[in-house]
Amino acid sequence: MKKASVKSTSKTPSAASATDASNASPKVKFFSGEHIPLELHKVRVVQKLHLVPVERRLAAMQEAGFNTFQLGTKDVFLDMLTDSGVNAMSDNQIAAMMQADDAYAGSQSFARLQSAVEEVFGKKYLLPAHQGRACENILAQHFVKPNSVIPMNYHFTTTLAHITRNGGRIVEILSDDALKIKSTNPFKGNIDIAKLEASIATHGAGNIPFIRMEASTNLIGGQPFSIANMRAVRAIAKKHGILLVLDASLIGENAYFVKQREAEFKNASVAKILLTMCDLADIVYFSARKVSSSRGGGICSNNKEIIDQMKNLVVLFEGFLTYGGISVREIESMAVGLRETTDETVMSQSPLFIEYLVGRLEKLGIPVVTPAGGLGCHVDAMGFLPHIPQKDYPAGALATAFYIASGVRGMERGTMSSVRDVHGHDILADAELLRLAMPRRVFTLSQVKYVEDRLAWLYKNRNLIGGIHFVEEPTVLRFFNGRLAANSDWPQKLAAKFRQDFGDSL
Repeated sequence: MKKASVKSTSKTPSAASATDASNASPKVKFFSGEHIPLELHKVRVVQKLHLVPVERRLAAMQEAGFNTFQLGTKDVFLDMLTDSGVNAMSDNQIAAMMQADDAYAGSQSFARLQSAVEEVFGKKYLLPAHQGRACENILAQHFVKPNSVIPMNYHFTTTLAHITRNGGRIVEILSDDALKIKSTNPFKGNIDIAKLEASIATHGAGNIPFIRMEASTNLIGGQPFSIANMRAVRAIAKKHGILLVLDASLIGENAYFVKQREAEFKNASVAKILLTMCDLADIVYFSARKVSSSRGGGICSNNKEIIDQMKNLVVLFEGFLTYGGISVREIESMAVGLRETTDETVMSQSPLFIEYLVGRLEKLGIPVVTPAGGLGCHVDAMGFLPHIPQKDYPAGALATAFYIASGVRGMERGTMSSVRDVHGHDILADAELLRLAMPRRVFTLSQVKYVEDRLAWLYKNRNLIGGIHFVEEPTVLRFFNGRLAANSDWPQKLAAKFRQDFGDSL
């Protein structure tokens, strides 16, 4: 299997050039001594942005029910809500979309995607699905039964929802540094091996259908795990006859961090690191919205029996086995995007910009998650707003306030994104974070500096910010569609202070 993957890679010009590029460091030193990221791409298509006045931003936030998900893009300047489906596609991806084979069954487009999955992830069998959470639905439907326990390095919101919906529960086996805002631990996404062994002893291997590892853990700051840790987890899983499932949605960034931070892989290509990681997993699933700058997703494995057992669920929930609810144009772009994931210049762009913003904010005394991870810059809302209790959703309040101050849309990653217990009380999140996502190849350095500037102003005026509360609250994934209100007139006071300080500036 591994031998076939190497052979396939050597025969694909795009993959070969990507592998060559991955052996060179994307960092560029400036004679001035400044440490700034340099874009290793050029912009040939642009899209107009809208920076509306602060009065309109306040009104838009009220109309959106103080939920940044409900904002319309006509009122958003920089959209840092997520990197899902908003990463910039390359010229080669867009060109590939023109060769799409739109056959309902047996599409050549799917064959090209399957070839790319085998080449990049080393997995022969592929089940397509329309996005990552659809993969989670299929995996949960198949593996999770009442009282099942799923150990993992950290949950994602949709992962948790699918597992609990099918009667299971999760156990987060975190390293001691995982939830520390300030840390020098390069792999805060690691699973604690001793705790994992203890958890298996407590719950019984027969009640654990799989162990899940999430590459670049989303909810705790996009923090990676090491290959050494994954090897240790794999050994335990094998000893107890438990499957190891890898959520590879942010595997490119995780591979980049492995190359930068794990000595064994300092001189390895990103392509080799990706294959090494995926070879340790029995099942790999992914959201193409993150990993390949396109839309779609998939579940892949070298175990044909497992894939065959889930086939009918794909047909039932997603579509036929050679399109899985994905546009064939997107399938073509996904195939190219997966191969581009092996290019270090592609995978380094977001981490370098995130590292730059995190470093600048740290110098200003603004509390941010360190070390800088993948996905985005994560601002510690409890450190930023210590006067707001968790029950008043400080991360949601900070997302609201930052939009009013800047027109930048971020995402709450805290108790608003959590759930209530059986008594109707909020289960307080481990961390309250404002996530400012950094989609690949989307923002310029001047725009990143604008984010820094408006956060600095907001931090100076943080005592003006108050809490928020739900007025319309869905029972599932409430942070998507819920509506909230401010606990006082603090948004109006913040907007007035902005106008006082900035005059007629946007």
